[in-house]
Amino acid sequence: MPVLKNTDLLDPYVRQLIRPYFEKFLTLHDNALVSVFIYGSCASSEFKKGSSDINSAAVFKQVSPVELKKSLGAVNAGIRRGINTPLFLTHDYIMSSLDTFPIEFLEMKEHNVLIYGEDVLSGISIDLKHLRFICEEQIKGRLIRLRQGYLEIGQRRKGIEALIKDCFTGLLPVFKALLRIKGVPALKTKEDNINALGTAFGIETGIFFAILADKRNDGRISGYELEESLFRFIEQLEKLSVIVDNIL
Repeated sequence: MPVLKNTDLLDPYVRQLIRPYFEKFLTLHDNALVSVFIYGSCASSEFKKGSSDINSAAVFKQVSPVELKKSLGAVNAGIRRGINTPLFLTHDYIMSSLDTFPIEFLEMKEHNVLIYGEDVLSGISIDLKHLRFICEEQIKGRLIRLRQGYLEIGQRRKGIEALIKDCFTGLLPVFKALLRIKGVPALKTKEDNINALGTAFGIETGIFFAILADKRNDGRISGYELEESLFRFIEQLEKLSVIVDNIL
């Protein structure tokens, strides 16, 4: 029977959830699997029970309809317990998608715990040009979303805070990726990365810290009115988008 490894590196709550789940998963797929890894905040010291997602990826020799169908029951049982549906990947898919999803694979490489099989992520390399392009696209896309969202809901005010936090959450991996472009190594916490972003790109990060605190405490964005928070956030993203457009 296949055996899980490195589960002692995970938060006890995550370990308790994923052990029976992936023991069954390995039994179902037997020799079709190359590796399985846990990634994201649940594979780091920033895991927060009740708010952090439990993300995983299974790398197969081939992702066939048979393998997908085998997992239906197990995956749905996991969803009911708070385990997100695993990514079903192959090594060829990963290698051919590094230019398409450079931020995602960089995040996986930097924050993962291998629980079965080969370490398929250790050898991947992200082209900084691809990374910069995707970072620019993400920042400019969020700027459009923030402006549109304000025009749609600004007079009603309800939803502005959710709009801000949603865009900010989506940009956290982008901020980390931008630091890699500048040669800054992986940092431990979101606060460390935001501090480093301000230093590396010369932008004011006070509004970023205020949004982060609000996300964690589920309170008002400290020190700012909602509309002011939105406009401050947009202002700093505009500055960052210009800088990113001119690097590399």
